[in-house]
Amino acid sequence: MWIVPAIVALLLAAGAVKVLTGGPGDVSNPDVEFDTAPPTAPTTPKPKSTSSSAKDSFDDGFEWPVYGYTKNRARYLPLDRPLRPPFTLRWKVTGSILLEFPPVLCGKSLYLLKNNGALYAISRRTGKVRWRAKLGYLAAASPACSHGTVYAVLLARGKGVKAGRAVAVAAYTGRTRWSRKLPSRAESSPLIDHDRLYFGSEDGTVYALDSGNGAIVWIHKAGGAVKGALALDDGRLFFGDYGGQVTALRRADGKQLWKTGTSGGAFGLKSGNFYATPAVAYGRVYIGNTDGFVYSFGAADGKLAWRHKTGGYVYSSPAISPVRGGTVYAGSYDGKLYAFDARTGNVKWTRKSGGKISGGPVVIGDLVFYSNLSRHSTAAVGAATGAPVWSIGRGAFNPVISDGQRIYLVGYTNLYAFGEQGRTAEGTLTDAGRAHRTAHLAAVAKRRHARYVASRVAARKRAVARRLALRRRGLEVCFKSGGKTKCRIPKPPVCFQRSLDGRTICRARKD
Repeated sequence: MWIVPAIVALLLAAGAVKVLTGGPGDVSNPDVEFDTAPPTAPTTPKPKSTSSSAKDSFDDGFEWPVYGYTKNRARYLPLDRPLRPPFTLRWKVTGSILLEFPPVLCGKSLYLLKNNGALYAISRRTGKVRWRAKLGYLAAASPACSHGTVYAVLLARGKGVKAGRAVAVAAYTGRTRWSRKLPSRAESSPLIDHDRLYFGSEDGTVYALDSGNGAIVWIHKAGGAVKGALALDDGRLFFGDYGGQVTALRRADGKQLWKTGTSGGAFGLKSGNFYATPAVAYGRVYIGNTDGFVYSFGAADGKLAWRHKTGGYVYSSPAISPVRGGTVYAGSYDGKLYAFDARTGNVKWTRKSGGKISGGPVVIGDLVFYSNLSRHSTAAVGAATGAPVWSIGRGAFNPVISDGQRIYLVGYTNLYAFGEQGRTAEGTLTDAGRAHRTAHLAAVAKRRHARYVASRVAARKRAVARRLALRRRGLEVCFKSGGKTKCRIPKPPVCFQRSLDGRTICRARKD
């Protein structure tokens, strides 16, 4: 019987070593398949003319229909023209209820599900509340919108009820189209695709419902609570659970394609929890874990491609952009925003935020937006460098969505719309904006010319210095002249006094 305690002691000793050395380390498996094709997403429509005969510029057909913008949850919106601060407040919707998740956008309206289970339809132009529907008692997810219907899942369908529901309402009126009670709570932001609605729940059930009537198409039982949203790519659904597993299902029938786990928890003997929503790109699945790691798995087979340790929990759902060959962004409770190489997991840069980052970053054009839970603030940094560009003392969890002309910022309890300074609410330049742009372009041209002149002057100085050094050392310079090679000591430079400022200028003489 002494053998069992001895084995346990050895395991604990090994675990103690892992704790003292920081736990399981970073891993990189470069042989795991990596698709070099960058993540794709529809670009935003260009702003239309605002003449009296023109079509309403907000009726542009743009949609941000699900949490993460696209079905692969890459949280990346490419822009034809980058958005740049300073940003001007266009409108705000005030309230006292926590806003943990961002709205979605379909057509002229934003749809916001507050944490008290109330769904709001908000005018994209003015911020006016078009309608409000109380769907339940508690919620913590973004809705989804498609073809005139808004879909939502709830943590609690009533006060004191420890079970949620899925519901579909008419986008124009808020009238309920169908409702399905769930046996447990649900906070997995729904995914709508091909007339089906996909989400997970706290009892570990993954649902595929008919989006037209709420009927169950198929279900899958996971090994733990499925709190994050499901991501879809190439006919496969991906999700993480509170059993520490990442799973891939076939979209058509819910058949399990692969399942893989982690060992990054305490003593390396258990897995952490996957709260984050995965993002899929480059043939990889990227997801953060409460064990402090960000993971990359092969989408085809679940093989571990890389994992990288941060200094705290990673509740943050990752974002992916094609910048610099593919970059993955995720925040951590250690207060840093990380930019990882999508292929290798190497850290390209980090940005200290001064507080916990809980929500997932979002890439809008060439800027990465993220919110700070500790400071209740939001900031934007350059996607390639992490250099700070803009910040504001509003925000907490998931930061913004955008229609390419404006950003819609999620505060702690308020929703804000910001546009670029010098542009109208429709996104077109004002007279002041055009003057500012002209002055800006002139300043840019002036700086470029100054850099060009400085580089020419520096090149001339280097040439003079080289020839003087050769003369001092008595070394010859060889060159071709008339088809023959000639060698001689460089001639002294030509110097003259410039009448403009009296400075003495020296230039190297051609040999």
